[in-house]
Amino acid sequence: MKIGFVGLGIMGESMCENIIKKHDDKVYVFDVVKEKRDKLAALGGIPCESSKEVAENVDVFISMVPKSEHSRAVYEEILPVLCEGKTCIDMSTIDPGVSVELSEMVKKTGAEFIDAPVVKSKPAAIAGKLGIYVGGSEKAYEAMRPILLYMGENVMRLGDNGKGLVMKICHNALVSQIQNGVNETSSLAKLNGIDILTFAEAISYGGAGNWYLDSKKDVLSKEDYTTAFSIENEHKDVHICLNLAKECGFSMPGEENAARVYDKAMEMGIGKEDFCATIKVVRGE
Repeated sequence: MKIGFVGLGIMGESMCENIIKKHDDKVYVFDVVKEKRDKLAALGGIPCESSKEVAENVDVFISMVPKSEHSRAVYEEILPVLCEGKTCIDMSTIDPGVSVELSEMVKKTGAEFIDAPVVKSKPAAIAGKLGIYVGGSEKAYEAMRPILLYMGENVMRLGDNGKGLVMKICHNALVSQIQNGVNETSSLAKLNGIDILTFAEAISYGGAGNWYLDSKKDVLSKEDYTTAFSIENEHKDVHICLNLAKECGFSMPGEENAARVYDKAMEMGIGKEDFCATIKVVRGE
C-alpha cells in the first residue's frame, strides 16, 4: 500500500517521518517549500512536484495543511485522479463544515475520505504519540487505523465525516480557556511573590492541576517561547470554535474572552511564537 503525504510543516514533517520509518512500502511527499521535500526525501520519501502527482501514485493520500482554504485547494487539485480504491485522510484542523463538503466531493469519485485532526504538539509528533480524532465511516476508519497508529498512540472515531474536527475544535477551545486561567492566576501569584514553578507545584496538590501547566511551567519560567504550537494556529482554532457555536445558536462567553486574548496577541505581532506566549497579553508586556 503506497502512501502520500502533503504538508510538511512543524507537525506534518514529523508525522510523515514516522510513516517513512514504519511503513514497508513507498511514501510520496510534497510541500510547497522545496527544502522540506528534500529533507523527507533524504529520509526515504519520494519527492513530488505537486499534490496531484502524489495522489496519482498512492493508495492512501494524507494532507496536513494550515487552513480550510488550503485543504480545499489540495482536494480540488487532486479530484481528477481520485477513484475507487483510494482513501483520503485530511489531518488538517479546518472548519468541520468545509471538511464535510470535501468528503462529499471526494466520495463522488468512488474514493473514501476521513478527517483525522491531531492533538498534542511537536514532541508528541516526533515520538509518534499524538492523539487522533477521526470522522468517517466505520469501514474507512478500521482500514486506516494501522496507518494512523504510525503517528499516534490514541486514535478514536467520533462519528461520521466532520465529527473528528468537531472534537478537535472543542479540545483546543478548552485548552485556550485553561491556558487563560493559568496565565491570569500565575500572573497574580507572581505579583505577590510566587514564581511559576512554585505556583505549578502548589497547584498540583489540589483540584486545579492540569496538563497544560505541567507541560509549560518550565518554558514559562524561562520565558522561552520557541514554537511547538503557534499562536496563529490556535487563534484560527479559537475562531473556528466561535463560528461553530454561532452556527449552533450557542453562546460561549469564556471562549469569546480567550479569543480577545488571541486577537491581541496577533495585533502584537507574536503570532509565530508558541501559544504559551499569550501570557504576554495578560501581563501587558
